[in-house]
Amino acid sequence: MPLFFGVLITFLINPKFNRMKIRILSFFLTSAFVAVAITGCATDATIKERTPQFHPILASSAKGAKNLLNSTEATIAKALNHLHTSPLIALGENMEAARTALAQLKANPNDPVALHDYNFAVARMVGIIKPNKLDPWTKPLEVPTSKGTLLLTNKRDPRPMWNPALYNFTPADEFTIGGAYVKEHVTRPGIGAPVVAVGKQLNTEWRTNYLMKRIYYGVTAVVRFQDNRCILSFEDPLEKETVSVDGHTMNLAADFTVPMAVMLASAGPQVPKLERMLFPEKYAETAQLARLEPYNPNKAVVLVIHGLMDSPSTWAPMIIKLRSIPEIRRNYQFWFYSYPSGYPYPYSASILREKLDDAEHRYPTHRPMVVIGHSMGGCISRLLITDTKDDLWKLLFNKTPAATAFPSDSKKIYTDALIFKHRPEVGRVIFIAAPLKGSEIASISLGRIGSMLIRTPKKLLLAGNDALKVATFQSNDLKLKRAPNSIDTLSPKNRFVRMINKIPITTGIPYHTIQGDRGRGDSPNSSDGVVPYWSSHMEGAQSECIVPSDHGAHQNPKAFEEVARILKLNAQEN
Repeated sequence: MPLFFGVLITFLINPKFNRMKIRILSFFLTSAFVAVAITGCATDATIKERTPQFHPILASSAKGAKNLLNSTEATIAKALNHLHTSPLIALGENMEAARTALAQLKANPNDPVALHDYNFAVARMVGIIKPNKLDPWTKPLEVPTSKGTLLLTNKRDPRPMWNPALYNFTPADEFTIGGAYVKEHVTRPGIGAPVVAVGKQLNTEWRTNYLMKRIYYGVTAVVRFQDNRCILSFEDPLEKETVSVDGHTMNLAADFTVPMAVMLASAGPQVPKLERMLFPEKYAETAQLARLEPYNPNKAVVLVIHGLMDSPSTWAPMIIKLRSIPEIRRNYQFWFYSYPSGYPYPYSASILREKLDDAEHRYPTHRPMVVIGHSMGGCISRLLITDTKDDLWKLLFNKTPAATAFPSDSKKIYTDALIFKHRPEVGRVIFIAAPLKGSEIASISLGRIGSMLIRTPKKLLLAGNDALKVATFQSNDLKLKRAPNSIDTLSPKNRFVRMINKIPITTGIPYHTIQGDRGRGDSPNSSDGVVPYWSSHMEGAQSECIVPSDHGAHQNPKAFEEVARILKLNAQEN
């Protein structure tokens, strides 16, 4: 590998090579750098639609129910035979099966056969609607059955975003899922058919409403019957643990994995991780604060922040696992901050503060926010619980802001990045594999090469050049002849890194650390392969948890357990 780099660098500095060849070589150099310094590129999630098979449960749970249940299963079998040839007939047969199974559940709510048949029939009802362009949302849909016409309609929801006409619905059991971030299929047993709702249109106001460009969400379909009306409703499994059906309160079924997998597989490619690091200016609009679920003022926000050359998808395994815990569903809602990771992280933190200001106005938090930052996201998180006054400014420029001669645009950038107060809405922070004191990988030749490949945005380049004319440097400073980027601000020799660690975290805000030691058990001399223990360790942390993991500690099951423990503790204290 060193020889490979040496040959490429020789080519790159050879004046005989034209610009196109340099670009080609830069591509290979970038690929090698990323493979060695970060991680291999794997597909976050994969999905494939399929036709579910019906597997009857042979045992009947109640005396005298066998014939009734066999009849239900026979009706479902007929519906499957009609699925592609006569979809409206198949819809009616599934409605009949659901009604028959529901009658058995009314007599015996604990009947597993009736519950299984009901859920399967409801799922097939929902699955027939989209591909056949049926519309039970704007007016009742007349559906023929062997016992007469049934009207399929929906339960109205006063919330505008819960209008089913805005979405396409696909039952969760019609997906086969996989990928790097979809390792475990987490569900909750109960009544209803878990369904993936996907917005038909892009959200034109996704930025102002702190949404993704398209909505992907998991709901649970439940049908009830009133005379000749079949009423379909979509329940939120993150808001409801139970539902009332025919006079019985029953656990609401849920699938916490498939909706996330569909979102990652469908929306993930729109956020290129490597390109966002190398060309942050091109992807400036991808800096966003977004909600992963409908806003609930009574739930505390858990804000997750990804690291270098990464995206919010990296949090999927943890969020899926946390959502499977009732106490966490009851108390928390998940948001994420995504940003082009080529930015120096103090600049990314200044963007986040602006977005939090607006979000607090539109979606006020009534309970303290918990921030979880991985890797460079942990460095950003640290700045949210710090009061700098003008100390950083004076350490960098050796004079007060008023006495520093700066063009106004450049001065604003550095003011926002260096002078800030702790965020009052943040009540707790969890740092995971965070290089708070820097990582030596950013300082060695491999890191320096990667740093040189990042294209610094013009306004930051100008501001950096202005700063270089004013700043004073010491012998142990990282020597740069240009504006710093994200990799530069992860170096232990970086001026900002050394200065911010001289300023204590604001008193009264608890914080915790989670580190990886690659399973070697050699702390405090340990490392996760990227960040050493001495960099991620923090004096004053309420707890420290070392997990047998590489730098991806936020995807380790032990880390899931630790984060869940901290969130439960936080819920009890707030």
